[in-house]
Amino acid sequence: MGLFSFLKKSGAKVLTKKNAKSVVSDETKRLEAELLRQQKLVLLRGVVDGLKIKAEKLKLDLQNGVVTVYGKVPSQSDREKIVLALGNVSGVEAVDDRLKVEKKEPKSDFYQVKKGDSLSKIAKKYYGDPMKYKAIFKANKPMLKDPDKIYPGQTLRIPRLK
Repeated sequence: MGLFSFLKKSGAKVLTKKNAKSVVSDETKRLEAELLRQQKLVLLRGVVDGLKIKAEKLKLDLQNGVVTVYGKVPSQSDREKIVLALGNVSGVEAVDDRLKVEKKEPKSDFYQVKKGDSLSKIAKKYYGDPMKYKAIFKANKPMLKDPDKIYPGQTLRIPRLK
């Protein structure tokens, strides 16, 4: 036995692109879907890591547009920042918050930005003073980079002022 040579263009037309596409199995589709899910989890982890919050044993899961987040964070505000950062990602329908908090503190309100809103309008609504917009801006850093750049549909933390 040894190497046999054949004419490449002759014979049964089995190895065509069309035929190759037709044999994509359910297992291949499942593996591709899992790979895509894992890639999305890496991107979501990057969103959380960008917050620079010292979370212990942070774990994310993604199923059908719902992100589940596990771990332990230093404060309630850190918890809320992680939930909002994940929830404000296109393609995420909900965040299942399973985070534990070391230091208990009052929960913030959440507000979904509407067309025509500004941080000062939101501050006036919640605090009665439009100049307290800085408290909302600070509570939503680093998600917000500029107090003048908020978008309809975005969800913001509204901390309770002392």
